Amino acid sequence: MEKSSNMQVQLFVTCLVDAIHPRIGEATVAVLERLRMSIGFPRGQTCCGQPAYNAGYHREARPVAIRFLDVFEPTEGVIVTPSGSCAAMIHHGFPELFREDPYNLSRSKSIIKRTYELSQFLVNVLGVTNLNAHFDGVLTYHPSCHLLRDLGERDAPLRLLHEVQGAEVVPLPRAEECCGFGGLFSVKMSSLSEHIARRKTSNIRASGAATCVTCDTGCLMNINGHLSREGHAAECIHLAQVLAEQEIP
Repeated sequence: MEKSSNMQVQLFVTCLVDAIHPRIGEATVAVLERLRMSIGFPRGQTCCGQPAYNAGYHREARPVAIRFLDVFEPTEGVIVTPSGSCAAMIHHGFPELFREDPYNLSRSKSIIKRTYELSQFLVNVLGVTNLNAHFDGVLTYHPSCHLLRDLGERDAPLRLLHEVQGAEVVPLPRAEECCGFGGLFSVKMSSLSEHIARRKTSNIRASGAATCVTCDTGCLMNINGHLSREGHAAECIHLAQVLAEQEIP
């Protein structure tokens, strides 16, 4: 495993991780600490504004995004988040929100240069693929829409998974199809969302994997909810949770 020396990292943990799945945040910290990162956690952080933005409420999303800028701008080092969708909001949503606001647009451009989704930071910035992780079982990978399409990332999560000792990584049929979450889409268009999710869970079952890995908590929650209701034994977990696991001596 390649190691870094005390690089400063600010963790943007995201709303869903903070409120519902804190163990994903803990796993992210464990991975970064293994690489000897110096981790900061700005306690004033809240939301990036993505839910309102994706629902078309741009006026309401702006003060939330400004709050994000206010909290993270004074910090040092890169900003890492275990969420392709939140990273995509910062990279693509902020410029849209502030296109007629030169001051905050300039601030957001500075933040964008510092912000990375976890797998992209590990592979593309640090050049690390082997974290001495160990996971017994068959894994498959669901690429979230924002990480895949907005951030253009296909390879980084898979490169990390293929280095996990004890794991067999198998292809997910029709992997690049959406899981049906889409934030408020799954609420406003629940019937269509359910149909899309059933296709995803069917493909997970067809893969033969007991564990589906993803890089977004929203996808994880949606897939797990449908797997449970359909009586499937498979589960969906976050990439950070796989990478944090090590073999017990």
